[in-house]
Amino acid sequence: MTDTSSTQEIPPASILLVDDEPSILSSLRRLLRPVGYRIHTAESGRAGLDILEQEPMDLVISDMRMPEMDGAKFLEQVRRRWPATTRILLTGYADVTSTIEAINRGEIYRYVSKPWDDNDLTLVVRDALESARLRNENTRLLALTQAQNEKLTDLNANLEDKVKQRTSEIEQVNSFLNLANDRLKQNFLVSIKMFSGLMELRGGAMSGHSRRVADLARKLAVRHGLSPKEQQDVFFAALLHDVGKIGFPDNLLTRPVSKMNGDDLGHYRKHAIAGESALMPLDELKDVSKIVRSHHERFDGQGFPDGLQGLGIPLGARLLSVVNDYDGLQIGTLAEKRMSADEAKAMLVQSRGKRYDPQIVDTFIELLGGLAHEVVRESAVSHADLKVGMVLSRDLVSRDGVMLLSADYILDVSLIKQIQEYARRESHAVLTYIRTDRR
Repeated sequence: MTDTSSTQEIPPASILLVDDEPSILSSLRRLLRPVGYRIHTAESGRAGLDILEQEPMDLVISDMRMPEMDGAKFLEQVRRRWPATTRILLTGYADVTSTIEAINRGEIYRYVSKPWDDNDLTLVVRDALESARLRNENTRLLALTQAQNEKLTDLNANLEDKVKQRTSEIEQVNSFLNLANDRLKQNFLVSIKMFSGLMELRGGAMSGHSRRVADLARKLAVRHGLSPKEQQDVFFAALLHDVGKIGFPDNLLTRPVSKMNGDDLGHYRKHAIAGESALMPLDELKDVSKIVRSHHERFDGQGFPDGLQGLGIPLGARLLSVVNDYDGLQIGTLAEKRMSADEAKAMLVQSRGKRYDPQIVDTFIELLGGLAHEVVRESAVSHADLKVGMVLSRDLVSRDGVMLLSADYILDVSLIKQIQEYARRESHAVLTYIRTDRR
């Protein structure tokens, strides 16, 4: 007879869908129900609150525009009354102000633009529930550690064997905590990269821009002598520096700055402030938000939005400005004519001391010279040949351009199984680029 007393079946996650349009609710239900979630629906914010009073939910997905109570107000009440319930907002590209309000008041986990991509939305829901599960597991492990410590203080000092036994158990729990915290940090980075990738899904010159800028900005931060915390802030700011453009119409998003008229230019110059507002609610990104706000300031004081000058501009913003414009000059977002890499470097040197911090320009030119001779050591590995401990040298991206895992991720048994299951489900071989320069 099989012993099942030590195993418990995890109940399916409960998801509440709130939208005043029945067709939207039907589409979401058809998308999410086959995954195995328990789906509840409501056609107004008030009806959604009534359901939550009767039964707890793991996740709430709410539309922004609804009569009587919009998504921002509804999610604010959910946050206040059921803080453990993860919150996702559906919004249109034009609802930037309302979206920022919802982020600030409702502390939403993520917002998804309509019309959504089914694969993207499914991944967002899965990641939201996994993040909540990890937080709950972390809380449980912390409580377990505290309980073990309390028992330890009650032990008799003469019972050395029992003390050793309890100490061993605590060390094991702490190792689990460290593993959970490392996973949370990895998920935080993946979430930031996925958030940054929302802009790239719109295609055009924006595709790959943030990731290229982030990679170069991190290397420049290291070369310029920034602290590890400052390097991380610059990297995150580079990934998210264009988040304030999320509500731009396609024609404005693809138009070079040099071709913008007065109205478009005024709209364009607000994106740095909008980006700061979107990131401010997260304590981990407060310094990052300041860099995002100031990355269009000029060294001579002629930039925006605050007209800061010289060393009054945050160091991370001065650094990001150089790297961002270097890539922008080559992809045609600053001027109608795309420049070569050498022409872009020449333009940076020409604007040294006027638009850019001269010392950062000098460091960046040195960095580019070194990168020209740098050999990337990596190899392409089939999904069937992946091994625990391998480190990704590139982002793992699906055929649709959705990032599945970020570069520098360390593979474990669970991740390898997920990659292999994805390959089988999509019926195609997945090549994963692995670093070969690690010992």
